[in-house]
Amino acid sequence: MQSFRTLTSGAVPLDRVNVDTDQIIPKQFLKRIERTGYGEFLFFDWRKDERFELNHPRHKGSQILVAAKNFGCGSSREHAAWALSDYGFRCVIAPSFADIFHSNAGKNGILLVTLPEEQVRTLLDRAAKHESYKLTVSLEDQTVKDEHGFSATFTIDPFRRDCLLEGLDDIGLSLRHVEALDKFEQKHDAAFWVAPKPEGTAHA
Repeated sequence: MQSFRTLTSGAVPLDRVNVDTDQIIPKQFLKRIERTGYGEFLFFDWRKDERFELNHPRHKGSQILVAAKNFGCGSSREHAAWALSDYGFRCVIAPSFADIFHSNAGKNGILLVTLPEEQVRTLLDRAAKHESYKLTVSLEDQTVKDEHGFSATFTIDPFRRDCLLEGLDDIGLSLRHVEALDKFEQKHDAAFWVAPKPEGTAHA
């Protein structure tokens, strides 16, 4: 998983409340067994409208999504985080997030930044107004800034912050303890290993 420290990028305004996971990645695309290849189907139904934000050329390559409250509600599908990540988003800023989506996003390297509604409103308005609007999000400093004087701080769970800074997903966390796990397995095998009976020995 790619580590997250400081990101300066264009910001896409998604001024919609209660964006659910079925809109993020519709159910008909959940048949894949890989974690990749979902980006092209992100917001599939909405992208049929040429006026939809992601279809605007000026947002191409943007890695920050600014959304309204309760982003990621609905079903618990981890595919929503996979789709956002595969499309290229590394950070989502909103007033609130659904709990399960919040967990899934962090495990897949996406930084979720929670800011008060009035601050998010400022970012949404500026991202919609300015042709080349950019934000700088620093996980190290826990700040969000733009080139027009906006500056805000955010809080984040210390464990999730460390995982994102170090680029550690669940597998990476486990591999940190591979030596201890190997020792445990060796002790377990030694304690419970039973020698096979010689051939021809009667079973009780």
